Amino acid sequence: MSDNFPRRPSYPEQGPSNLVNEQPSTTYAQLGSGQDQARVSGFQVPMEPAPSDDRLGSNPGQRSMNAKVPIPRSVYPSSYSTTTSGRVSKACENCRDQKAKCSGHRPTCQRCQDSGVRCSYGDRKREKLLKELKDLSAQVQSYESLLRDLYPRLDSSSAQHVDLALGGLLVRPLRIYPLDEFLAAFVLFVHASLLFFVYCFRGPFQSPITLATRSDSGREEDQTATIDHTEEDFNRDEASQAMGFVGEHSEVAWLYRLKRDLDQDTLTPVGEIPDRPSISTLNYFQDDSEIIIPSDIDVSVRPPQQIADQLVESYFQVAHPDFPIIGKEIFLSQYRSFYSNPNVRPGKRWMAVLNLVFAIASKHSHLVLNQHQGNYFDHLAYFARAWRLSIGSVVLLDHPNLQQVQVEGLAAFYLLSAGQVNRSWRIIGVAIRSAVAMGLNLRNETETVAHLSKETRYRVWWALCVLDTVLYVVTGRPPSTSEVFCTTPLPVPYREEDFWNEGVTQVITDHRARSQLLASLLCSVNTISPGSNVNSSATSSAGAEQISQPIIDTPSPNLSLYLLFVVDLAFLMREAVEALYAPGAGTRRSWREMEVAISNFNNTADQWLCCLPAEFQFTDLNSDRPFARQRASLAFRFYTTKLVITQPCLRRLAHQVPRTPSASTVCDIMATICVEVSQQMLEILPDKPDIKWLYEVLPWWCVLHYVMQSTTVLLVELFSRTQPGTSEAVGLVQKVQKAVCWLNAMSDRDPSAERARLVCMDILSRHGLKFPFNINT
Repeated sequence: MSDNFPRRPSYPEQGPSNLVNEQPSTTYAQLGSGQDQARVSGFQVPMEPAPSDDRLGSNPGQRSMNAKVPIPRSVYPSSYSTTTSGRVSKACENCRDQKAKCSGHRPTCQRCQDSGVRCSYGDRKREKLLKELKDLSAQVQSYESLLRDLYPRLDSSSAQHVDLALGGLLVRPLRIYPLDEFLAAFVLFVHASLLFFVYCFRGPFQSPITLATRSDSGREEDQTATIDHTEEDFNRDEASQAMGFVGEHSEVAWLYRLKRDLDQDTLTPVGEIPDRPSISTLNYFQDDSEIIIPSDIDVSVRPPQQIADQLVESYFQVAHPDFPIIGKEIFLSQYRSFYSNPNVRPGKRWMAVLNLVFAIASKHSHLVLNQHQGNYFDHLAYFARAWRLSIGSVVLLDHPNLQQVQVEGLAAFYLLSAGQVNRSWRIIGVAIRSAVAMGLNLRNETETVAHLSKETRYRVWWALCVLDTVLYVVTGRPPSTSEVFCTTPLPVPYREEDFWNEGVTQVITDHRARSQLLASLLCSVNTISPGSNVNSSATSSAGAEQISQPIIDTPSPNLSLYLLFVVDLAFLMREAVEALYAPGAGTRRSWREMEVAISNFNNTADQWLCCLPAEFQFTDLNSDRPFARQRASLAFRFYTTKLVITQPCLRRLAHQVPRTPSASTVCDIMATICVEVSQQMLEILPDKPDIKWLYEVLPWWCVLHYVMQSTTVLLVELFSRTQPGTSEAVGLVQKVQKAVCWLNAMSDRDPSAERARLVCMDILSRHGLKFPFNINT
């Protein structure tokens, strides 16, 4: 035992003691459990002198067998005072390499200090692991940043490859530093867990579940998912019946959601704002106003020929290019015969068509010239005659024919221009059902129908589809048509006056030649109608041999070419609505898939814009140039399509829970595009309102819808994502005030515009105090 421990020093005796004759083992046994700690780790701590007999409380010369002995202080060097154990928590690199005992002192252990070498302590295993995870996290973030930047610019095929790569990251092995087998497995596990956490909670494609917000009922609700239920009784009163159901792709639904969220966040006392206000309170259309059809109206009355000529000419200028529901050449021939020959007695349906043409032209004249109702410019009187002739009493009982389809389509268009969007949506549904009953949704190859009549029927079908597109976007309801049941060829890009031209006739009658021509014009976005088995690749040489070279060349800009691009854009709008807003599709689609779809639709819209001829490009809306109306109409149609496509991203960011991780870059980019497009829509309008220019150049039948759609997007951006006092807030405030100024100017001639202005002013007066609004505008 003396070999393992240093010799214990001797101390002077302080009194009689009998410990001299005791054995060491007996001495340690007498120290008890508390004192034996002095014997530790290879060292025997020297003992202090035994106390005197007086301290022990015994007789002189005697000592108790169980007397306690105090532990003396250490006399060893101070370098050993902090090391009380043979093992230290961490050895230096030199001692570890030589497998020598380390004292563990910092910054230099005793052994390195005695040897005169540099002492260093490396990272522990846990520190190495944390550093490794930090490096891996930085690497993942760099990959995420790269993919987020590239993803919006990828085509559909490349995006699918990126999706596969992202899915493979969770199982891809890593290159790690050489560690022991257990540590390597642990790092791989942690890396996979980290990636899983990143892609579930931080992007690049954020799950809608992570952005759930709390609704007014107290439960968590995903504000970005498509709505598959209703929260209102649309039969409870006349106002809700007049409005009906409004879907998520309508600006009325966007406005309703914004107002409800703002009212819930305000400090307004409970009771002044209902818990769940009806969406009809945001309805600025005229559906709740009654349309009176007098029972004693004389259906045989017609205006003088001078006024009739003026109305017919106006109709073919301001309505027919966008909705060719009737054949221009045939109708004009019949119209001239009707006014020139008093013995001509046309049928009721044709008279209904004529009165609806008068009604539409009279409504436009009222908006442009602000003429008072009465005499021969009373559009309500013309509509009442048409209703009595061929709508009210026969629509559900008589079998449809082509004129009945035209009557129903014209009636739907007139109701839309009059602000009766709910009634218009119902009538267009009836018109499309009548058209389907006549087979207008299919390509006609019978030899008994003249090619001019075939093309007229094709245009009737596409006019109904385009009108249906406008109405289901305004109302937020599903389309009335399905592309899988449609094989009707797209309209040929030639004027109606040229249909009898031999080359044009050959294109009309040869479906392959038509498809080849359309493919060259539309960049193969929608070269033929969906459902057709003939594609552009199948019409390579056959069609080219059957038509002459001048017909293959791109036709000069005309109203029929304009109609072709309108129909093509309507295809895109319908696909976007069905993919992004349909309740059945949205419940089966993750947010990551939604972002892919939104990005692809946005790229397709940009491709459509690139295919527009220079004459139809709307970078310059100068009204002195030809096709001014067409350029303005294409601009609004393009912008509204982009808004419908990108609005889900803006809504997602607007309802993001505070202090949650930001959404993916794709969502940010699409939301920014949504706001920019809404500003571009309002930039079409001059700074100073000009109502005559508005209704002469812009799509007058639904210009209010376009203005409110862009204004609603700006209000959502302003109140949900913009800080007061910033330059962004100043720009948004200016745009919103410009829109309100235009609504105020339109209110004199359109009661729907006055309602829309009041809706906007209500929101601004309640919640716009933190922004520099002039609410008296």
